[in-house]
Amino acid sequence: MYQSEALWINFSGDYPCAVKIAAGKINAVSGKAWSNGLSDDPQDYAVIPEQPWLDGFNVSEGYIRQFIAMPLGEGYTAEEQITGKAEHGGLQFIVYPMKHDAYVEYFEQTVKEDYYEMPMLSRSACDSAAPDMGLAPGGLMRQKIYEDEYGIDAWDLDNSYRCFIHLANSKQYQAITGHQPPHEPASTKDYTSAGLPWFDYYDDSKALPGSEALSKLTSVAAKGIEKDKGVLPDNDPVYPKAIKIVSKGNVVRDGEF
Repeated sequence: MYQSEALWINFSGDYPCAVKIAAGKINAVSGKAWSNGLSDDPQDYAVIPEQPWLDGFNVSEGYIRQFIAMPLGEGYTAEEQITGKAEHGGLQFIVYPMKHDAYVEYFEQTVKEDYYEMPMLSRSACDSAAPDMGLAPGGLMRQKIYEDEYGIDAWDLDNSYRCFIHLANSKQYQAITGHQPPHEPASTKDYTSAGLPWFDYYDDSKALPGSEALSKLTSVAAKGIEKDKGVLPDNDPVYPKAIKIVSKGNVVRDGEF
């Protein structure tokens, strides 16, 4: 990823799972330090497939701050702002499937296949990718992180799938792959000017409250001003005209515009 590039995490799958997401081992939902297991006070995970995607850190009810790639060691990342250390970087996931009995209770059918054998996450990591990049809070966006309607007892905490994702900068990408990195992504202004759609996901499910710790994070733009680095280029707010409303049952995939 390039510096200041944003990312979103798209979830897919039919079998219900509870997913914990962290950036630099800071939970992106609760703002607390990484731990195994699940908590419902406060809820520190998202429920799949009810949660279609996640764009950033849970800062207030119905709003997130975008995940923005930034180098470690400069004080921008959520990890550094909360812990004062630039130690882990990257993204961390742990997935807990729904218990079989809970699945039968809620969906009134048995599991068609053994979820122990489901390919939920590929467990691969690149040892040559040093923890050089982390995720910082970016612009404020409207997005709900949904409350778990099943309850924490529905999830099989004895069986989990974990994955640590390293974020490689352009130099690391070239060293790892032997190829030049892809071109830099279009800016929000370029994207909007081209008439490409923005997506507004509608669902009446209850949203989680924001994390107090995450709400206090300083955005990349504001942190740059604090450091006397000036205003970020191409950082003006955009007012999209092409907005596509999606809801449960709709799936947004790359290229399906």
